[in-house]
Amino acid sequence: MLPATSKLCAAISYRHLRNMTGLRRQAAVAISQELSRLASHSPGPSTWIHQVRRRSSLLSSRLEEKPFSEVEMSYIKQGEEALQKSLRILEDQDDWKTETVAGNGDKVLSKVLPDVGKVFRLEVVVDQPLDTVYGELVDNMEQMGDWNPNVKEVRILEKIGKDTVITHEKAAATPGNIVGPRDFVSVRCAKRRGSTCVLAGMSTTYGAMPEQEGFIRAENGPTCMVLRPLPGSPSQTRLTWLLSIDLKGWLPKTIINQVLSQTQVDFAKHLRQRLARPVPVTC
Repeated sequence: MLPATSKLCAAISYRHLRNMTGLRRQAAVAISQELSRLASHSPGPSTWIHQVRRRSSLLSSRLEEKPFSEVEMSYIKQGEEALQKSLRILEDQDDWKTETVAGNGDKVLSKVLPDVGKVFRLEVVVDQPLDTVYGELVDNMEQMGDWNPNVKEVRILEKIGKDTVITHEKAAATPGNIVGPRDFVSVRCAKRRGSTCVLAGMSTTYGAMPEQEGFIRAENGPTCMVLRPLPGSPSQTRLTWLLSIDLKGWLPKTIINQVLSQTQVDFAKHLRQRLARPVPVTC
């Protein structure tokens, strides 16, 4: 059975056979059946069977998806690149310096990277379960301007598959107009693996959203938010936000550093206020 399954899977790698829906579905079913047979003949499912089963379920779902265009694939790859770069930065625990620590324990750290510049890292605990926080930041993304005064508007320009979106964000001017209005065009990628969620992004170009009058087109990324349940307290969520932004224009670094670290502190405060609001009851 296994050699036959291998031949069937190999067949769908050829371009002229890839779009044959029946063949794709047959391959996915064959893989699943073969893995079940192998598992039933062993004392217990081995680690590699679990791994392959997981990969095969991902494969079967992807085989049924509508093929992406070249342009769409380029955006998907940009989102994945932002995610991988962000996680590599966060995994390196060395050389982070404390920028500010709030009274409630919220902390902003920073470090300078040769190929990126100065990046900021917010570490907070939110008194809400992960699904609630994820829903507000991902599902209700376009409502961020309603509760975060540093954001004027977030608009989804295009959705690509389940995980990738192109967005246009307008940042509000800072008090005293020290930093004037900026806007960003970003590709964002949301991934959920078990109890961990990663929301990553970086600046991109999008033909239907050229530079806007009255705004300086700034750049961000790699940037990401990582959400995890607080160990021992699933009703709380640990949120880590990696922020990397080039505001463009002629701004002293001291002002930029102050604005960005304060932006992260403000974000945590306003997010808590948003999540603490009473949920409207619908009849």
